[in-house]
Amino acid sequence: MQKLVYSLIFLFLTASLSAQRFRASLPDYESYKAFKGKPLSDKFSNIESVKIVYDLRQKKMYYFNSQLISHHYQFATEYLGYDKDIDVFNNENYSDSEKDRDYLLGNLNHIKGTEKWIFELAASDHMKVSQIEWFYNQVKNSSFIGDNLKFYLNDPEKIALFQEGKFKIPCVKSDYIFNEITYQQVAGGSAIGILKQYKIKDLEKIKPNPDEIIILDGTPNILPEAKGMIVNELQTPLSHLVLLGKNRKIPIMAYKNIDKDNTIKRLLSKKVEFKTEIDTFYLKETTKKITQKNTSKKKILTIDNSVTDIIDLSSIPKKGVNYIGSKAQNMAYLIAISKDTPFKTPENAHAIPFYYYTKHIQKPSISVLINELLNYPKKDSIAWRNKKLKEIREAIKTEKIDPELIAKLNQTFKNASFKNFRFRSSTNAEDLDDFNGAGLYDSKTGILGDSIKSFEKAIKQVWASVWNEASYNERELFGIDQQQIAMGVLVHRSFPEEIANGVVITKNIFRRNFPGFTVNVQKGENSVVKPEKGEVCEQFTAYHINEGNDDEDFEIDYTSNSNLNNNEPLLTRKEMNRLYIVSKTIESKMYRYWRKNQFHPVDIEFKIVGENRDLYIKQVRPFNE
Repeated sequence: MQKLVYSLIFLFLTASLSAQRFRASLPDYESYKAFKGKPLSDKFSNIESVKIVYDLRQKKMYYFNSQLISHHYQFATEYLGYDKDIDVFNNENYSDSEKDRDYLLGNLNHIKGTEKWIFELAASDHMKVSQIEWFYNQVKNSSFIGDNLKFYLNDPEKIALFQEGKFKIPCVKSDYIFNEITYQQVAGGSAIGILKQYKIKDLEKIKPNPDEIIILDGTPNILPEAKGMIVNELQTPLSHLVLLGKNRKIPIMAYKNIDKDNTIKRLLSKKVEFKTEIDTFYLKETTKKITQKNTSKKKILTIDNSVTDIIDLSSIPKKGVNYIGSKAQNMAYLIAISKDTPFKTPENAHAIPFYYYTKHIQKPSISVLINELLNYPKKDSIAWRNKKLKEIREAIKTEKIDPELIAKLNQTFKNASFKNFRFRSSTNAEDLDDFNGAGLYDSKTGILGDSIKSFEKAIKQVWASVWNEASYNERELFGIDQQQIAMGVLVHRSFPEEIANGVVITKNIFRRNFPGFTVNVQKGENSVVKPEKGEVCEQFTAYHINEGNDDEDFEIDYTSNSNLNNNEPLLTRKEMNRLYIVSKTIESKMYRYWRKNQFHPVDIEFKIVGENRDLYIKQVRPFNE
């Protein structure tokens, strides 16, 4: 009976705390728990947060219920009598002027399952160091957290001040949080399927059934057809697994503790319902029906084989997408935009039209193999299919290339300032609105006049990648007619010694209905989209706090810093500024070139190159959400 009374008292106190809108202190975790909600940004997946306001005029601290009140501005207007509009609120209360401020605004974040507590300001907050430290101590002294509280350096300004030794409070960077992440939503959604577990190496011989939700011991190079997927490695937000998962619209999650989770082990071989959300996932046994995807309707591709010239992309080719592919056509658009925008494009950019690929694969040694693959009933056998795909690739690389093509290329580049050239895929089945083809095809380097790394070898390797297992599988899954695939080749100077490379998505992918661009960048040539195991890239969101600000007046909010660069920023503020302005211009102008009425964000690939740290834009395509 006494136990029951204590339980009722506990429930009453918890309910009372939940019903409260605000309080001046947090004496224990239960009071924090009653007020906690999700952070406004989804940049980290395992964070719970309580918002804080300190009223400078009244000298009062407020921790407020973040489930009932979503924004600092909402709390100030509804509970503290603030009567100015949000633009004035932002300009005054995130400024570096102490006299203009009415409030200090912060967040008290907790990494779930740990004793790590983080005091965070908005990345847009330019509070002076002395005031940050004073505010930090107010939070420390009015909460139960004590010495576990750390201040999070989430933007370039605060990191620079820390490097100068300005802070006297304990500070942490993103790795302090990022290293604790165990769960990550890779692609959102829900599905019904049979839960199965495979090893990556087994996928070379075993084909999962399309009605399965599969668990893998790593990140697959080839994404199997499945209803959903669970991997044990965290992904960069713009990795190929993320992009392909979103393209397929299937739920995918990364879960580092998958091998220790006995609940999941008990569900193996059972029919389950699987759902991923930003900060959690659901996996439970179900009797619901597994729906089947209908891919009987083939998507017909356009091929114009009438063009036989090497195309100079310094002028925009008319309807070039039909004979050189989307990637090469988009490069021509980028070159045009760069003429009055502060970025460079890869020099000597040209395109090899579909004609030469089509002519090459019509040779009997190749065409017979392709027909056998596409028409033979055994193509559903993964071992047989992969064997045939390999035979096609080898045949493409073995057959001699049309000498006229090599002669034209040698003539085109004979006076070029560069000898090393990058040969990149530009098919009629990539960079499309509904099929991005991220990471499916190969790029290779050829050296002018070199007998080992020849132009011929590089071109044939790129052509052969049409018949990679991954590219074939993805086209099959999307109902693309394999007989209609054509490969153009985008050619331009190569970048053997880049300082950094990255991707920009012209959307804030971590905060819905909030402006901003998302940037991933990594040191040197290390891949952002296919990172090596254990590599963490630099990742940030750039945004305006108010609409209508000058292009240079934007904020940077870090999610992670590169562990290949000692967790120090890879880009300077000036470089971020240029990248932001350039990306904004490209986004605007590309939709005029594409003649699209409906606005969507774009996916931009960039490099920082040379002693002057020049910004090169190497690719743009629609971002498929």
